Amino acid sequence: MKYSKRYVAFTVILAVIFLFKFQILGLDKTTIGEFRGANLDAGVWNPIVAEDVNGRLLTVVIDNKEYTSDSMHFFMNEDRNIMIPVSMLRDALNCSAHVYDDDTLLVEKHSKSVSIKLGEETADTGDEQVAIVSGLTRIGEELYVSLNDLAGLLDYSYTFDIAENVVTAADTDDSAVIPTRFDMREKGRVSKVRNQGSYGTCWAFAATSALESSLYPEEENLFSVDHMSMSNSYNVNQYDGGEYTIGMAYLAAWQGPVYEKDDPYGDGKTNGSLTAVKHVQEMQIIDGKNYEGIKEAVFQYGGVQSSLYSTIRSSQGSSEFYNKDTSAYCYIGTEKPNHDVVIIGWDDNYPASNFNTPLEGDGAFICQNSWGEDFGEGGIFYVSYYDTNIGTHNVVYTRVDETDNYDHIYQSDLCGWVGKMGYDNEEIYGANVFTAEGDEDVAAASFYATGADTSYELYLVHDFEDEKSLDDRIKVAEGSCKQAGYYTVDFKTPMQVKAGERYAIVLYIKTPGAAHPMAIEYDSGEASLDTVNLEDGEGYISYNGRTFVNVKEKQDCNLCIKAFTRDK
Repeated sequence: MKYSKRYVAFTVILAVIFLFKFQILGLDKTTIGEFRGANLDAGVWNPIVAEDVNGRLLTVVIDNKEYTSDSMHFFMNEDRNIMIPVSMLRDALNCSAHVYDDDTLLVEKHSKSVSIKLGEETADTGDEQVAIVSGLTRIGEELYVSLNDLAGLLDYSYTFDIAENVVTAADTDDSAVIPTRFDMREKGRVSKVRNQGSYGTCWAFAATSALESSLYPEEENLFSVDHMSMSNSYNVNQYDGGEYTIGMAYLAAWQGPVYEKDDPYGDGKTNGSLTAVKHVQEMQIIDGKNYEGIKEAVFQYGGVQSSLYSTIRSSQGSSEFYNKDTSAYCYIGTEKPNHDVVIIGWDDNYPASNFNTPLEGDGAFICQNSWGEDFGEGGIFYVSYYDTNIGTHNVVYTRVDETDNYDHIYQSDLCGWVGKMGYDNEEIYGANVFTAEGDEDVAAASFYATGADTSYELYLVHDFEDEKSLDDRIKVAEGSCKQAGYYTVDFKTPMQVKAGERYAIVLYIKTPGAAHPMAIEYDSGEASLDTVNLEDGEGYISYNGRTFVNVKEKQDCNLCIKAFTRDK
């Protein structure tokens, strides 16, 4: 076992005290009580331990996911508890974790609910108040919670190897992570219900509402539907309708979102000079009819934008598939989706008898519509699990940053993921070339994973001259994506580029079972895509990482790979 110099020094001091009392003073050991060093005051001992732990690299392993103190700020406090940032709970514990009123943490997992208020020494489990060792703490703008206390409240095992400076926590509850019923309305996490009117903008309402819910309750925003539906890079108007890929492209390109107050809905005009008030850096696409995946996304992140076939056109409409008395809808047929909604919850036991359509079993998603509060339960209705289309196309907004995360975005795919390309193989290399506007650090890159369980490697090439330059690439990141979607990957070490330098981001991607794993932008011939610009990019592809060809010359397209930089 390896001990620090502090522990060695402290042991020597104790040994000297022991010898002084028992040998130098010649005291009779039969008359000596308990050695007082064994009861050294915690106010003296604990800070010594904490200082040593925090002075070394601290590793926290939660459910086999490893985090280190050089990338995440966690520490041992003077109660000898490991304090971790609240912002890491959601992904680390695979749970629902939100802060209410800027001072109350609510953590939910399995059937357990834990609420901890800033400055209090108890936690509310719903059934009782439980004493905790270390309360919720604020340091700067970040809230911290004790992993030790949470482990006990959520039935996690917890160990600390002080010699290796490694904390390990693991879930011991083998029941379902998510409950059988969950309703975001009860959690105060549903955005304002709005009315699209006669326009075909349901897709933009669903996108902005889902995005807004991903920030609740910590932030309450109202984003502009006009701007998303009129200031994107597609050739569409508000009567044409749209789909989730338009919203994804608009957000990924930092064209938005903007606030509703700056570009109000329904006036027939937009302000293209507005800049994004948030930077959306990750949007996950959940496989069709993956109901457990949809539920987990709602539970952890917020509303899920989804699609259905609606036989109703407004709050005043009626349909054989809709029961007005119970606000329950179920369509079973061959029609494709024509309407977007936001899934905000579910009820596995919602009665089948509430639907007009005869069904095999119970269960429904709780959905937010965009037909005003006169529809359903104040704008909310229930869609049966047996509906033909619900859950076939699903997007959840999983990383929304402030606008100071990066200074510049480099891109050539303003219409985003329009199609896919490949070599009839699940692996492909792609590279996009950019020219640095100034002396900058390339800090991250983004791409689309076109299928689940995609693995990737990212490289940077300095001083790009031609295809041969791509041989001299430096690996900057690697990893995998559980779901399809749009992902931004931060480099562990940003790479410096000089003003005017041509540099390339190289992406190796492997999508199991795919024949065309690389997302591309191209003019498919549809009227909405006649705005695609192929003159703004320089991209290359390769089947083996050695021989690259120009994608515009080969396939008349752009690659969906972006770079993000910070000024020096």
